[in-house]
Amino acid sequence: METLKMPDTAQILANNLDHTLFSWSKQGGLNPISINKAEGVFVYDRDGKKYIDFSSQLMCVNIGHGNKKVRDAVQKQMEEVAYVFPGMITDIRGRLGKKLAEITPGNLSKTFFTLGGAEAIENAIKLARTVTGRHKIIAQYRSYHGATYGAISASGDPRKHPVDSQSMPGIVHVESPYFYRCPWGTSSPEECGEKCAEHVERVIQFENPESVAAILLEGESGSSGCIKYPPGYWQRIAEIARKYGILTIDDEVMSGFGRTGKWFGIDHHGVTPDMMCLAKGLTSAYLPLGALVVSDKIAEYFDERPMPIGLTYSAHATSCAAALANIEVYEEDGLIDNAAAMGSYVEQKVDELKEKHPSIGDFRNTGLLGCIELVKNRDTKEPVTEWNAKPEAMEVSNKMAAKIRELGMFTFVRWSWIFIAPPLFPRQ
Repeated sequence: METLKMPDTAQILANNLDHTLFSWSKQGGLNPISINKAEGVFVYDRDGKKYIDFSSQLMCVNIGHGNKKVRDAVQKQMEEVAYVFPGMITDIRGRLGKKLAEITPGNLSKTFFTLGGAEAIENAIKLARTVTGRHKIIAQYRSYHGATYGAISASGDPRKHPVDSQSMPGIVHVESPYFYRCPWGTSSPEECGEKCAEHVERVIQFENPESVAAILLEGESGSSGCIKYPPGYWQRIAEIARKYGILTIDDEVMSGFGRTGKWFGIDHHGVTPDMMCLAKGLTSAYLPLGALVVSDKIAEYFDERPMPIGLTYSAHATSCAAALANIEVYEEDGLIDNAAAMGSYVEQKVDELKEKHPSIGDFRNTGLLGCIELVKNRDTKEPVTEWNAKPEAMEVSNKMAAKIRELGMFTFVRWSWIFIAPPLFPRQ
């Protein structure tokens, strides 16, 4: 019997570089880690080197790698029915929808399933515009909501700049309550949050409140620097939205599912949004799935009206099975409480690092969603790499990322930020 020959490392690299494209990168000169296996909090390359997955890949593998419960649930569902078109129903679709209604806040009651976070954002914007009859969306400059045209337009992230000329119209950006670099030079996070909320209301007034459909915010800030919302900020935004008949869209794609030490980032703020966008930790990235959860009021709007959204893979049965099993892992293994406890541990350790390293200017963290901000000088707060630096000005950041990788850790490094977002495990 002929033995199947496994491809060697060089052939795998050649196949990937010659025949696939890589996100957000120039395609020449890449040197990606070639992963052979992943287990728990570790990934292993084909030379046997072990890396601590310190950012849960893209802040998504919340339960860690290789979970048998999720793997078995996927196999079982595949054996029953892998997929049916979204006009049909499956048991797993209904059970997952019911579970999401139970764990999301307030009167969020019905879910439209997508295949990722960007699609959830796109459809939230569509529904907000449909329900209100208005067209403008207020979003933050320091935010990221996905890479499709609508989602990248809503984002303030500079990755949108190359496609600015094709941006979706009707997006209005506002400042974030970034206390470490407060645009208003305030003396406390609370004051910064209040000034920022006042700024948002002024912009709404300038833009004509009757034209604004929704305010879109992350539950807790993620890849734009983990900018912590000051106490009361989300509540003030919700009050402003109600005042003008504007909907609130909560992007929990990164901050959801225990990442911040609660089910969702917004749970830290005592607010129920009108819509919530989910992905990443929904399945811990075992399979692609996103979700748009809406309030009962929005759901009722479409009782007698066609809902003008749809996707071929909406409510994909196998992905739904992965999600429901994944949620059970959070509950059975106590991972959300672990994330809160480990967040406190991480904060203690970073405080100790601050004593050793004057380059640590600030550390912002909620549960296990945090980043270290590095500066050249603590007094001037000059960053080691400027926000939106050009590639030729990224030498320091690139060296930091390379050194971290060399020492056996994979994590997200961006400009002057090093992110801390490991799987939600207890300390080993």
